[in-house]
Amino acid sequence: MSDTPTLPSLMDVIRKHGLDPKKNLGQNFLLDPRLIDKIARATGPLGGIHVVEVGPGPGGLTRALLDAGAAQVVAIERDPRCVAALQDLAAVYPDRLTIRADDALEVDPAILVPAPRRIIANLPYNIATPLLIGWLRNITAYDALGLMFQKEVAQRLTAEPRTKAYGRLSVLTQWLAVPDMAFDIPPGAFYPPPKITSTVVHLAPRPKPLAEARIEDLERITAAAFGQRRKMLRVSLKTLGVDTDRLIQLAGVTPTARAEELAIEEFCALARALATFSERGAVL
Repeated sequence: MSDTPTLPSLMDVIRKHGLDPKKNLGQNFLLDPRLIDKIARATGPLGGIHVVEVGPGPGGLTRALLDAGAAQVVAIERDPRCVAALQDLAAVYPDRLTIRADDALEVDPAILVPAPRRIIANLPYNIATPLLIGWLRNITAYDALGLMFQKEVAQRLTAEPRTKAYGRLSVLTQWLAVPDMAFDIPPGAFYPPPKITSTVVHLAPRPKPLAEARIEDLERITAAAFGQRRKMLRVSLKTLGVDTDRLIQLAGVTPTARAEELAIEEFCALARALATFSERGAVL
């Protein structure tokens, strides 16, 4: 936007507020303005969009989101040092930026901003997966998510059956959304440089799940199946405490198949079959 105010560099903000990145908070600050702007725009135009950002750190992506035209940004940050730095930015954008000093794992982003809403964030590596799993439960509240993960996690989100990366996270994510790896970010773009490559993933929520199932049942099925992914289903699913042979028969899947061989629809069939055991009080 042409009326963007002149702001101090991110390194100046880091020095002013003593923002030495903390490993226990998963902090690696992205400083490359070109890449930051690319992340901000990865989900498409932001005009009229209300954005929730998690782990903004010194505020690089926060600035880019505001500059890209987001109607509102709510930034969730648990580090008091970063909150102080972000307050300086909020003073420049008093009507469009709100700082929420909180733990993102304890907050439902959907209640923080009205629709249309998105989550766009360089996620702290140490909590990225549990955050995503929590957001998937209410994924239709958003029109898109643009999230940065470790590349290994991004590959799991988008993996297809019969591949090494295909697992529980692949099934749960693709059941409710269409994930796409947008672009990689090299270690050298961060301060300090991590030992891994990062990847920005665009997630488009499905209007309805890929197949009928309750998420609680699907989580139990995938946890059991991938918990012993090298074993056949008739063995790995025994940890569910039900008649495994009957469960597999009801679902119509092959008992000698392994978890990585099943399509998402087949996991959903197993989840629906598991639900019938629960309804009959057959879970041991």
